[in-house]
Amino acid sequence: MRNWHSLYDILTFPISLLFLGFGLLGVYNVLLNPAFSSLYVIHNAVIIMIGQACYRLGAFIVVNFPFIFLLRLVSRKGGSATTVLSATLGYFAFVIMTMYFSKQGLNATTYSSIFGLSATITGSVTSQTKTLYPLQTGLVATFFVALSTLISFQQSRSRSEYSFFSFLTKDTACVIRTVIYSSIAGILVAVVWPYFLDVLGAAIQFISKDTTNPVNLMFYGMLDRILSLLNLGALVRTPFWYGTNGGTWVDLVGNNFAGDVNIWTRQIATTAVSGISGRFITPYYVLNIFAIPGMLWAMFSLKTDMLERRRSITYFVLATILSIFSGSLLPLELTLLFLAPLLLGFHLLATGLLFAGLHAFKVYLGYYYQGTNVVAVLPGTLLELLSYLRFSTYQKTIITLVIVGFITFVLYFLFTRFYFRHLSLDLFNVGDYDRTIQRTIASVGGIDNIRLVHSNSERIVIGLSDPTLVDMNQIRKLGAVRIYETKAGYAISFGASSTMIRMGIEKRMKENIRTTK
Repeated sequence: MRNWHSLYDILTFPISLLFLGFGLLGVYNVLLNPAFSSLYVIHNAVIIMIGQACYRLGAFIVVNFPFIFLLRLVSRKGGSATTVLSATLGYFAFVIMTMYFSKQGLNATTYSSIFGLSATITGSVTSQTKTLYPLQTGLVATFFVALSTLISFQQSRSRSEYSFFSFLTKDTACVIRTVIYSSIAGILVAVVWPYFLDVLGAAIQFISKDTTNPVNLMFYGMLDRILSLLNLGALVRTPFWYGTNGGTWVDLVGNNFAGDVNIWTRQIATTAVSGISGRFITPYYVLNIFAIPGMLWAMFSLKTDMLERRRSITYFVLATILSIFSGSLLPLELTLLFLAPLLLGFHLLATGLLFAGLHAFKVYLGYYYQGTNVVAVLPGTLLELLSYLRFSTYQKTIITLVIVGFITFVLYFLFTRFYFRHLSLDLFNVGDYDRTIQRTIASVGGIDNIRLVHSNSERIVIGLSDPTLVDMNQIRKLGAVRIYETKAGYAISFGASSTMIRMGIEKRMKENIRTTK
């Protein structure tokens, strides 16, 4: 668990960049989304260019976040310039191998022109030309290339100066090994990937067999969020948003439209609202506007240091605005994955229940979108919700969503607090709680050496009378990822269990006071 929490410490920076990416997409969404034309229209050329620039940069960050994660993962090692360069070349080697060795004829959403990579080849028999694109493997590529880079770096540092390739520098050897290992991994993934797609295809067929069944919608909602975490959301979204799996509709002039988003966009544009589309989008209005803010402010409420609260309140306000106006599901889900996996499980289950429940009560509100990029999209924002107030048929739906949203806000707020205060430690290993509290107190010089203790959702701060009594090695053995000294005392990153450890220490401090009296 300590190693898992250390990943959160490493990936905090790229996750913040992902927040920035969604923020830039949100600026574009607010300024130029045609869905908001009923609320306002911007004609200023400068503002339009700013909006377009924000979209380009934001989409680049969001679409390529696996590569950004990769660079951060390998830059922790000594000689980061070597590992970063090795990882970059290894990533391109991995991607290129999937381009040449992947099975042709797979679903179009399987491929992606990553960083503009493509290749045109001519058949030796038919003389037909075809264009090859890399496989979209998301964080799978990040894992294999990072592993290849770190292994190569370690091997290059321990190699003998009298080896056969001793004329190569250690840095050059690291790069070459990384490219070779990553290429092999790319070939293996290219061979195995069709089998993964077969399993996913079976899941999609299961859902699409009966999209009127709330259980199927629940399964879709959870699958969508899991694949989005891996940067593979397009594999499940495209068939339902733009394919026949999401339904079909024929307009008054005989034009046929397939896919939930396609149908909704056409119906809104022609005001031919039928109420049959939107089932694959509706829960995002609840998640973005209510659920995520509920979780964010629950985390804020866990901060016991008033000074820290004042310093961080701006961040939480901005994060809430970001969630409401552009959505921030993915960054927060990645945070939960590394900080509190069980809380992520609650979120995935709640998402599935929202998909099932809203569909069961026929509460539908779709997403107006004319593009095809299903990765850098922002369904379920407040402004789009308000834009549908002009349709009298959707006023009752919006009221229902607001009611469900407030209930969801409360549930997310309460369960998040409950998790950090009661479930984050000792859930599966009975007795760990008391042992951890006792050892933590002992490692900082005993209960009498503690002046004050504060915590938030990821670390604990302990003020000591005599700092020289701290046993750093013992604290690390307890699972602390990072220890550093602040003005208030020693800050110890225990991850999600920090709040419970602080509560346990406070309890023993009170018991000690009563005993001395």
